[in-house]
Amino acid sequence: MENILLVKYGEIAMRGKNRYLVENRLIRIIIKNLDDIGEYKVYKEQGRLLIKHLENKFDYDEVIPKVINIFGVIAVCPGIEIMDKNIETIRTTALEYMKNQLNRKNITFKVETKRSDKQFPMSSREISADVGGFILNNIDGLTVDVHNPDITLFVEIRNSVYIYSKLIKGFGGLPIGASGKAAVLMSGGIDSPVAAFLTAKRGIEIEAVYFDSPPHTSERAKQKVIDLTEKLSSYTGKFNLHIVPFTEVQLYLYDNVPPEKITIFLKRAMLKSAEKIALENGCMALVTGDSIGQVASQTMQAINAINSAAVELTVLRPLCGFDKQEIVDLAKKIGTFEISIRPYEDCCTIFVPKHPETKPKKSIIEKIESKLIKLDELINEACKNKKTL
Repeated sequence: MENILLVKYGEIAMRGKNRYLVENRLIRIIIKNLDDIGEYKVYKEQGRLLIKHLENKFDYDEVIPKVINIFGVIAVCPGIEIMDKNIETIRTTALEYMKNQLNRKNITFKVETKRSDKQFPMSSREISADVGGFILNNIDGLTVDVHNPDITLFVEIRNSVYIYSKLIKGFGGLPIGASGKAAVLMSGGIDSPVAAFLTAKRGIEIEAVYFDSPPHTSERAKQKVIDLTEKLSSYTGKFNLHIVPFTEVQLYLYDNVPPEKITIFLKRAMLKSAEKIALENGCMALVTGDSIGQVASQTMQAINAINSAAVELTVLRPLCGFDKQEIVDLAKKIGTFEISIRPYEDCCTIFVPKHPETKPKKSIIEKIESKLIKLDELINEACKNKKTL
């Protein structure tokens, strides 16, 4: 009998011939996360991954936080492994395991069995009934409730037998790097960190680009973005944050375009800058935190006018169908909300006009921009002077 952590994944199992590549990527990420905490090994086990300590000195409190936030993991289950696939051994081991889970009397339970090894002589239902009956007869104060039990004891018959009762849910998705690379336009607001999280959840490795406008924005505003990226890295692993000095670009636009259109031109300049940085870093797409109709620059007409600034890369908008409360709820769940609401304004907030245009025409925007002869030079200079953390 050995303590183990069973790792469950979801859509990876539907990957067909490429499944082993995604499984192997997930294994490498888990191993990397566990490297500094002990002698842990990861094994494949018929649609599951299995984490063991080489000396059976498993520390769940250390290991689970290192695994549960990895994209691709839908759940982890701390439990035990039995090498002897014998019903008597399963019964007695399940009984001892169950005794260790009880912290009060008058508890309801049920046994749920998954039999992947079809050579085992009993069906899943027979195993559940046998093990459940044995536990019921040997522990006082237990009753069976098959619909809403306090404890569900899971028994999985695979190459070995696995017994567990806790299923701790992860975020699912795909392991980082399984779907290419993208650059996220990162602000200090609520939306863009959530967009970055959802992008990474689809297996996309990310780079982040932040536009800094001193002295109009403070060091605290920049630190807020740094803190947001550090928080996101607990899900994504390490990634680069490119800080672009954008003051000269913004002041040039502020002096040379109609006030009601300033936001559109700022966002176009940011897309152009982010695209340059993205291409330098092997990215295949840009990512923004736009939610359709949420603000003036996120109407369909505005998005159409902004999009054409990116000439080589696709622009992804993971939040396009979310309302604000859904975005806030997810920000709270992943731990970015409290950082995002710190009262330090970024450049987008400071340069917002009183009456922004909500239905700009792309042709007019592009015609005006064609006369901004210094814009590309200023964008190139800003990207050249970026600082990468």
